[in-house]
Amino acid sequence: MLNQKQIKKFEDNFLAPYAMKSRNTRGRAYEEPEHHYRSPYQRDRDRIIHSAAFRRLEYKTQVFVNHEGDYYRTRLTHTIEVSQIARTIAFALRLNIDLTEAIALAHDLGHTPFGHSGEEALNELMADSGGFNHNLHGLRVVDILEHRYSDFPGLNLTWEVREGIVKHSSEFDRAGRLAEFIPEEMPTLETQIVDIADEIAYDNHDIDDGLTSGLLKESDLERLPIWKNIYGALLKKYHAMNPERKKYLIIRSLIDTQVTDLIEETERSIRSVKPKSHQDIKLLDTKIVSFSPKIQALKKPLRALLSDKLYHHYRVVRMSNKAKRFITELFLLYTDKPQALPPDVQKRIPHDGVKRVVCDYIAGMTDRYALDEYKKLFDPYEKV
Repeated sequence: MLNQKQIKKFEDNFLAPYAMKSRNTRGRAYEEPEHHYRSPYQRDRDRIIHSAAFRRLEYKTQVFVNHEGDYYRTRLTHTIEVSQIARTIAFALRLNIDLTEAIALAHDLGHTPFGHSGEEALNELMADSGGFNHNLHGLRVVDILEHRYSDFPGLNLTWEVREGIVKHSSEFDRAGRLAEFIPEEMPTLETQIVDIADEIAYDNHDIDDGLTSGLLKESDLERLPIWKNIYGALLKKYHAMNPERKKYLIIRSLIDTQVTDLIEETERSIRSVKPKSHQDIKLLDTKIVSFSPKIQALKKPLRALLSDKLYHHYRVVRMSNKAKRFITELFLLYTDKPQALPPDVQKRIPHDGVKRVVCDYIAGMTDRYALDEYKKLFDPYEKV
């Protein structure tokens, strides 16, 4: 049986010198004895998977509201896809797979119902009370709002996983920075990998969901060089493909092309800076996990197309506006009448204040629960 000594020896022998090894963890806010046969980051991963916030991701949406259909990605399926892509990259670069997986599984725990429209609504409503950011709220979830242990609040995750949650960033994120996590330092390579894996996953599953919904047309994608290149290569191999299989083959190849390019470009960057430890990565003035200039150029029109044809499609805009109205009206009712909140939620008001408690409560809702609450509170014929 592997014990802690053997786990650390395995990491020393297998992981690259610049990987974040568990022996170098800054530890937990509340000290705990090490587990007999799990590394600290494996333990974090398991705590995240067993959390209520992780389970609720099943009914929180990406682009399409949950009741639009069972096929579309949810935050949970997206998270699993991000984790799979991030693990592949981490393994190829000899980084800490357990840390990478834990950060990937936790990266969306702070998201609201109804995707980014829910976050925008809460940020506006909380403008005079510190605002709302899903990365910072994710940290609040794992530090405070999860109640599973008698010895400490939250999940008591390691410093490195918590840093990965706070310093996670993508095009959509406006991540806040906390002094505890040394804002001037770069995140670990494991965190940087999750950032890009997130981008790869949502670009490609949004293509899939967009085509399935009919909001995206294949004729739109056929004008893109990256799509044409991959389709041309597949035609040489398969000659003929039915439309459904064609879509899957192209999306699979898109992911593989981007992951391979990312690994190769990042490896070149690592060889260039010659880091000898994880701390050398942190002291750099820029992130080094990135695509090559060629792939970045090919991805740019793809992302512009998704923004124009999918994210700003009139049906998505309508869903977004409805979602913001649901969030806003729930928030205003709860803050005006906090007695309408469940008793266990009301108990936190003296410590955190009405607005923050209401914000926490709404942010923790699934799409389905938020819609049910809305009907109960505003439909006169609905039982409360």
